[in-house]
Amino acid sequence: MEGASRKLTTPSHYAYIKIGEGCNRQCAYCAIPKMTGRHVSRDKKEILDEVRMLAGQGVKEFQLIAQELTYYGVDIDGTRQIAQLVREMSEIKGVQWIRLHYAYPKDFPMDLLDVMNEKPNVCRYLDVALQHVSNSVLKRMRRHMTKEETMAFVSELRRRVPGIHLRTTLMVGFPGETDQDFEELMEFVRWARFERMGAFAYSEEDGTYSARHYKDDVPAKVKQERLDRLMALQQRISEEIEAEKVGTTMRVVVDRKEGDYYIGRSEFCSPEVDPEVLIHASRRLRKGQFYDVKITDNEAFDLFAEL
Repeated sequence: MEGASRKLTTPSHYAYIKIGEGCNRQCAYCAIPKMTGRHVSRDKKEILDEVRMLAGQGVKEFQLIAQELTYYGVDIDGTRQIAQLVREMSEIKGVQWIRLHYAYPKDFPMDLLDVMNEKPNVCRYLDVALQHVSNSVLKRMRRHMTKEETMAFVSELRRRVPGIHLRTTLMVGFPGETDQDFEELMEFVRWARFERMGAFAYSEEDGTYSARHYKDDVPAKVKQERLDRLMALQQRISEEIEAEKVGTTMRVVVDRKEGDYYIGRSEFCSPEVDPEVLIHASRRLRKGQFYDVKITDNEAFDLFAEL
């Protein structure tokens, strides 16, 4: 990318780096493979050159994204190369944070966790969509994972990277989801205690496997009730997890100023979707700079802090 440039649409201190396009997975509900085609990894040198260029311009935080992040490299030589890519990226001067988005749990490359432990600028954060936990629903979703494998996967992530913050996405109301399936999902969330979680109700997408083979048989009212219950549970869990951080010191980056507060994020918070750290504006701070703050209070999804 020598001589190339890139216009940022984000604040100048962070950027999104797409490392691949497309997806080889065939989840029943998803239309992405039909729209984007099969997975194609970007050339590693091109990615690293882009990161060097952006770091040279003052970008400090890099969000790695792809439809299936952990499949990087498989289409090149049959091996998963995400761990080596992240390791090399972490060694580039100026790179202070690397955050990983949109992993798939099946055949997850565990050597990526070693890099997360070895490199302090690789955030202890992983965005991995699990969708459900009931074996019958997972099978109909064509996720190629069982409940037992899913729980073992979550346990292994937490064992190998102490303090890791997991972001996941779950779905309610998939065709055939029974009350028992949903209660199983609720119990799973109580057990897993995800630091970050989003959820949505199933909506049929034209051309998908589920649209062709299943009847959208869960009433809209039931879907909404299940979604409300699931998110209410997650709010309680999130509030408990954030409360545990009160009194601790965290390193945060400042994104912006709103009223009497500077708005920052820790390594456990991705821009726009995760909780933020509100720092009382007792002195002037600079956007895009890192500061050590003491957490003084919390709400369900945000923290309050002072220098």
